[in-house]
Amino acid sequence: MTLFNYWHYGALTIIFILFIFGIVKSLQQKNINLLLGIFITTILISAFFTIFSVIIVDKYTKKVGLYQVKNKRLLGIEKIIYTGIVKNEGDFTIGEVTFEVKLVNKGHTTGNVKGGNFYKPSGMSEFFSFGDNKAKAKPQSIKKEFVVAKNLKPGTAKSFRVYFDYPPYFRSVANFTKVSGH
Repeated sequence: MTLFNYWHYGALTIIFILFIFGIVKSLQQKNINLLLGIFITTILISAFFTIFSVIIVDKYTKKVGLYQVKNKRLLGIEKIIYTGIVKNEGDFTIGEVTFEVKLVNKGHTTGNVKGGNFYKPSGMSEFFSFGDNKAKAKPQSIKKEFVVAKNLKPGTAKSFRVYFDYPPYFRSVANFTKVSGH
């Protein structure tokens, strides 16, 4: 859950005032069909603006930096470990800091794309295999998200370490990391 700051409360107050105004105007209508239409429209528009304003205010007030990211593959246990530091570079406390890792197998990002890299079994082979292809399917990209910090105060930093299973069939891997705060 996001932590609200005064920008959130300001936006929600304006939306609430517009919501009350819309409800009052709908109740002034004599035609029941018109009253119901304005009432439902006011509720839907207010809900949309509420969700949209929370997302926008979070985007511009909660800034997180990612530093010293390193990864190490542990061949013995088929895992990969990511370590690094996240820092709150904004002026407001961040409820949750999420670290995202995306691994892409060879060929997809380097321009070395061959037909075999994008092969997916056809529906006909899945029909006759009775679900066995799902065990044999090898995804060529993996995306993982981890919550690495909670209630991160402005200007503070926290180190983290996350690990997950590394596919043994990955060869030349491109990795993409990003961090976000909510």
